[in-house]
Amino acid sequence: MAAFDNGLALGADGLELDVRLSRDGRVVVHHDGTLDRTTALTGPIGRRSADELTEAAVPLLSDVLARHRDARVIIELKENRPEMARAVVEVVRGAGAVERICVGSFGRRVLYAVRALEPAIATSAAREEVRWALYRSWCRWPVARPAYDGYQVPEVAGRTRVVSPRFVDDAHAAGLAVQVWTVDTEADARRLLEWGVDGLITDRPDVIVPIARRAVA
Repeated sequence: MAAFDNGLALGADGLELDVRLSRDGRVVVHHDGTLDRTTALTGPIGRRSADELTEAAVPLLSDVLARHRDARVIIELKENRPEMARAVVEVVRGAGAVERICVGSFGRRVLYAVRALEPAIATSAAREEVRWALYRSWCRWPVARPAYDGYQVPEVAGRTRVVSPRFVDDAHAAGLAVQVWTVDTEADARRLLEWGVDGLITDRPDVIVPIARRAVA
């Protein structure tokens, strides 16, 4: 919560976070599958109740959405199963946040479930959808009528360049946004903004926010 508060206070215009399910099916905000690295607890998230997790400073998604009622939020679903989709859609609806949320995941199965359950929630492309769009961009045969609203991608994945001026142009031609993670240096931010990307996901809002503001001034 402190990190979210700080990022928004520094001028970020939204939040990006990862969610998992607790043992009792509540949606909690946590990147890792286990608790060892960032809390005093140990073991998998899914073996702990929501009460145990909140006591260890792992917040509920509902609490984050309630605390930041005006912020746009990218929610990455870390579990590729329909139960995850149903739980997140329920929380987003309950918070009245459908119009300010974008849901993403590496997994296709959970994103298909979100799209079926609540078409009004924006979704980003799953990993396989990104791969297919990239191949088509290389072949100069861009995607048309996609089931998603944009891409949240790294600039480079392994040896593969994902984001390029051509990829950005093809996405925009299809009405899709391109948001790039994780951009923490001034040089990377300037280059990507010159290419026309729509958003920079960063761990360093103190560095990136001033650059992004100047770019749109």
